[in-house]
Amino acid sequence: MASLWGQLGVLMMLLAAAVSSASARFIVEKESISVVSPVSLRGRHDAAIANFGVPDYGGTLTGVVVYPEKGRDGCSAFDGEPFKSKSRRPVILLVDRGGCYFALKAYNGQQAGAAAIIVADSINEPLITMDAPEEEFADFDLTKINIPSALITQSFGKDLKEVLKDAGGEVVVKMDWRESMPNPDKRVEYQLWTNSNDECGGRCDEQMEFIKNFKGNAQLLERGGFTRFTPHYLTWFCPELFRHSQQCRVQCINSGRYCAPDPERNFNKGYNGKDVVVENLRQLCVHQVANETGQPWIWWDFVTDYHVRCSMREEKYSKKCAEQVVESLGLSLDKILKCMGDTEADAENDVLRKQQELRIGHGSRGDISILPTLVINNVQYRGKLERTAVLKAICAGFKESTEPIVCLNPDIETNQCLRSNGGCWKDSKLNVTACKDTFRGRICECPAVNNVQLVGDGYNFCTAVGPGRCEINNGGCWSETKDGQTFSACQDSELIGCRCPDGFHGDGHQCEDINECKDKIACQCPECSCKNKWGGYDCNCKGNLLYIKSQDTCISKNLSTFGWFMIVFALACVVCAAVAAYLFYKYRLRSYMDSEIMAVMSQYMPLDNQLNKETQPLREGTSAPAF
Repeated sequence: MASLWGQLGVLMMLLAAAVSSASARFIVEKESISVVSPVSLRGRHDAAIANFGVPDYGGTLTGVVVYPEKGRDGCSAFDGEPFKSKSRRPVILLVDRGGCYFALKAYNGQQAGAAAIIVADSINEPLITMDAPEEEFADFDLTKINIPSALITQSFGKDLKEVLKDAGGEVVVKMDWRESMPNPDKRVEYQLWTNSNDECGGRCDEQMEFIKNFKGNAQLLERGGFTRFTPHYLTWFCPELFRHSQQCRVQCINSGRYCAPDPERNFNKGYNGKDVVVENLRQLCVHQVANETGQPWIWWDFVTDYHVRCSMREEKYSKKCAEQVVESLGLSLDKILKCMGDTEADAENDVLRKQQELRIGHGSRGDISILPTLVINNVQYRGKLERTAVLKAICAGFKESTEPIVCLNPDIETNQCLRSNGGCWKDSKLNVTACKDTFRGRICECPAVNNVQLVGDGYNFCTAVGPGRCEINNGGCWSETKDGQTFSACQDSELIGCRCPDGFHGDGHQCEDINECKDKIACQCPECSCKNKWGGYDCNCKGNLLYIKSQDTCISKNLSTFGWFMIVFALACVVCAAVAAYLFYKYRLRSYMDSEIMAVMSQYMPLDNQLNKETQPLREGTSAPAF
């Protein structure tokens, strides 16, 4: 029932969004296809860039068109040898629309050796964007599609098929993406429409993998002033008629004005949609506050750190965890809270209201309706959300010869560990840090010190483990020196963990002295007097008595000569008895072992005397015994 209401709630929000944007538009991004030969078909034609694969933004591809004899819809794997052209040019596979997902056609074509796929429409209509199916409906790996795809009109498709049918030669076409990405000025502006929810399946995983891998390139471009990046978050609103329903209360903030679907689609467990909206708002404010300080690229650090440290899967998706990440990156928490405002108020939130307004398309950009969506120079990026493919599309937004060096060498390293240690763990005494700089941006990973590996989350702590760990910062355990004595909770015999030494109690990270006298742990004999000291105790006996610690008792020091003689004699008797018992035990054990060995050996070989008796010749006058 909860799931049904959740679907109904989401449907209401989508309907509300649709009603509010009656003038919404979806822009089809296009490329140009030119026929090189034969001469009879020369000319330029538009093609709609697919929303999967890797379009070659800023580049071109010239190849030979191949229309397969079998499986012309591309819905089944192509058998036989990979497609090849007579001129050894790349193969651009032509297939018919219909029968299966567009992405499956591209996947099968790629597996058969095609360098690109063009799909001929089956009806006479304006071009549409070929989209990929949802992950749960695809029986193939969408991320493995690495070739470009495009949809062409029915009429252009017919012309290609006719020429291929009649011509004895090859049909050569040129796919051109150089004009697909505009370059109005020296700076590229791009936006990523995203979401803080990390439990929405394959698209969320793809999105976070992209952010993690692209972070280094993005920060380098931003610091150099080459690009301007802006994150956006998609929210819906609840119709006024339903704002007081349970569905709106758990999925929305500000009295139903800003909503997100429940992550588990179950209102009775886990996180709610309102948790997602609040975190979306916080991440928007992180970018806004970072931008005010002149360092907008910190948003990339916050999002990647939050994903690692505050994952929904680990049930750490919380305000407390988010604020710890904010502080670790050196941002002002007060400014971020002020930016977020009161999420419980029955009022508009300026930050989120602006996001809803920006969702509606303008100029050359259509409406934002799916996540994630990347927009570059006000044109929606088409293709796989992958580091090198996106970097190439961004670099295509620069005018020729004005590209920054990162476009010519995408693996340039950054140095993010210089500022606030990258928000990672650091030990000033050891002069080591968990911050490591890579071309994908900094990562927080515990290092090794003197061949001893440190382990931890890399953000808040790193602790030594294994042999020799006590030599590295005392293994992260408690240690203290007082009155010339040093005690430690790190034990060399234990590879992990901390344990307070004898005379102390605690968790190993903090140890306190035990007062053996107060707790009556020691010196319990009637003649004893106890004095506590740090890490131990002293026990004294009254008068001339002598304290025996092992027995926790007192004996007299001033015994008579006869008394001392008797004590020494008794001790000597005990020692002699112990020695005699030991020797007797050894003798009995040896005798027992000898007899056992003899018994065993007698079963397998005759003894010498028996052997001699049996083999001795019979004397004269004797006769052999009769049997």
